[in-house]
Amino acid sequence: MTSTLRRAPRRLALAAAVAVAVAAPLAACAAAPPAAPTAVPAPAVTDAPGATATPRPSPGTAASGPPFDVVTGLTSPWSVVTMGRDAALIGERDTARVFEWTAGGGLRDVAVIEGVAHGGEGGLLGLALHDGELYAYATTPTGNRVQAYPIEGDAGSTTLGSPRTVIDGLPASGTHNAGRIAFGPDGMLYVPVGDAGDPDAAQDPDARNGKILRVTPDGDVPADNPRPGSPVYTLGHRNVQGLAWADDGRLFASEFGQNTWDELNVIEPGANYGWPTVEGAAGAAGFTDPVAQWPTAAASPSGIAIVDDTVLIANLRGEVLRAVPVDDPTAATEHLAGRYGRLRDVLTAPDGRVWIVTNNTDGRGDPRTGDDRIVSIDPADLTG
Repeated sequence: MTSTLRRAPRRLALAAAVAVAVAAPLAACAAAPPAAPTAVPAPAVTDAPGATATPRPSPGTAASGPPFDVVTGLTSPWSVVTMGRDAALIGERDTARVFEWTAGGGLRDVAVIEGVAHGGEGGLLGLALHDGELYAYATTPTGNRVQAYPIEGDAGSTTLGSPRTVIDGLPASGTHNAGRIAFGPDGMLYVPVGDAGDPDAAQDPDARNGKILRVTPDGDVPADNPRPGSPVYTLGHRNVQGLAWADDGRLFASEFGQNTWDELNVIEPGANYGWPTVEGAAGAAGFTDPVAQWPTAAASPSGIAIVDDTVLIANLRGEVLRAVPVDDPTAATEHLAGRYGRLRDVLTAPDGRVWIVTNNTDGRGDPRTGDDRIVSIDPADLTG
């Protein structure tokens, strides 16, 4: 992917940016959907035409063993959440489809999220689970929103009930929509919002652009937020796409820079992370520096997970899975360089292994046979 595609100009006209985000009419969503993805059966998978079926670990077995595909044929997958040891839900950004994967190797359609406007980096973005509901962050013609859907049925027959809106009217654009939502150990919902093409708004404490919001599961403002009555938890962000908590309670966030540095930050209530005044570590008064940073050509950090006290970061442009020790972020290592192309998300799988989600089918990557896919990896190969 070229830097032109990766890095939007520093200043954009907000109205034009929003128009890009919603340019694809909702009627287009009614067109015939792409072919359905496939759950790769275990324990045997044929890797290539004429190849011999290779034994693979079944879901629920020990974590050791070589990497293997779990699902193939996805279209721009963005987020995956697991439901215990038995199932997972997979969201596709550009189709707004949600699939259910089950431990026996099954895959089935669950829903198409309604009202999603596709275009640029918008669409169905982050998913999160809380108290029997699926929370979904999505782009609409009137901005980004979070809705909660009751999860009904057992593994293998999951359906989604009627949604309720948790928060809406969030800034939307053709780029920088953020969207990687997560529930913290405190039971609160953390909602990163990108600068949506208006960098200066990231420094405006009253704007939602370029913020991490913290709200209750119902969308109310917690009493202990940094500013009374405001959902803004931190400010000065460009495009946060990863959130994960360490065992000691520290919140880590991955963030896209513009042309110089991509970042890994430790999130502190009320802190200002500098965008657009600074990018990367600047040592400037009033701003919080990242704990690690990488040149933008080597990163584009999206989803993250913390496994064995190591922050695993899925990188798009860099096409690597980066492993960063939580207590020594300067000692990062790189894995899978170029092996699977662009990586959108990483998570702990139902069987204790690590899943990575590729992102080669959104027009910015180079799709390989079977893309996009979910790949299962032994965590010892990443954190040992």
